[in-house]
Amino acid sequence: MATNTPRKNSLIDLHCHILPGLDDGSKSVEESLELADAAVREGIGYILCTPHHLDRNYTNHGLDVVQKVHDFQKILDEQAIPLTLFPGQEVHLNGDLDQRVEDLLGIDSAMRYLLVELPREEVPTYTTELFFQLSMRGITPVIAHPERNARIKADPEILYDFISNGALGQLTATSLVGVFGKGVQKFSQELITHGLVHIIASDAHMLPNRQFALKEGYLALDALDRAYGPQFYENSKHLINGEDIDHRIPLTLLKKRKRFF
Repeated sequence: MATNTPRKNSLIDLHCHILPGLDDGSKSVEESLELADAAVREGIGYILCTPHHLDRNYTNHGLDVVQKVHDFQKILDEQAIPLTLFPGQEVHLNGDLDQRVEDLLGIDSAMRYLLVELPREEVPTYTTELFFQLSMRGITPVIAHPERNARIKADPEILYDFISNGALGQLTATSLVGVFGKGVQKFSQELITHGLVHIIASDAHMLPNRQFALKEGYLALDALDRAYGPQFYENSKHLINGEDIDHRIPLTLLKKRKRFF
């Protein structure tokens, strides 16, 4: 079957834990090389390396990540693995994040876009104000895997408000293809059709449990609507280049209330 998925080795992955020894992703250079080989087989040519930063377990300062990317890129080049790496971070939400900008790495080199991670079970009350403060610095928050946040799943209007006020959403490929279950898969599809997510990325950590599935994710986008794959691909290109993206007006997504009679 024909697909609008971009040609081989042109896919861009804007969320990946491929760097060795920095977080709960790859633990060694050998594991990182296995991930790199898997990425190339998926058709991925470009990866934004996004180790966790400022969460309870990991602190990965911007300059350290830049050096790690340089070191691992050298290994990839020596082994003729056709993969280009970029330095980034998955920044855990903290109330004073806007005061730590100098230590942060954006999706793009000018940090017009920043990949931020919400706590798994909640959305802190200060999130709206923090997003506003970031926007005043010219930084657009890109919310990592909102489809897996328990509070957003219970009340999608929270995400709608963030997106309406300028934030963007990053969907995880494995969510869309059903790895996290039918419920998360269906919710992912709803976020796409309501314009509440704008890019798809792998959030790959290790093989085989936290793999890429990015090519499969683009096929799933095509299955929903053949316009989604090219749109999400172009958005990834624009984000890593620090450019405007063309996205649809978000639609509200109301959860149905349970009826007792």
